[in-house]
Amino acid sequence: PAAGGPLTAAALAAAPPGVQKQMLGEKLFPAISKFQPELAGKITGMMLEMDNSELLMLLDSEHQMRAKVDEAIRVLNVNG
Repeated sequence: PAAGGPLTAAALAAAPPGVQKQMLGEKLFPAISKFQPELAGKITGMMLEMDNSELLMLLDSEHQMRAKVDEAIRVLNVNG
């Protein structure tokens, strides 16, 4: 897929499992950085524990992404 284009389920499915998380991470990091630039790396790592299908949904919805980032921050504040 084009580096700047959206990540599709088909493109993800065509990649080996180890590469799938890398592909998702490359899309998640800039999306998370919009909301939490200083914690984007840590939050990206946390989110990569989720199912790939859930991550694709987050990448499609800025509203859901913001909610998940807020949730991750709460977890970090409790466990930090």
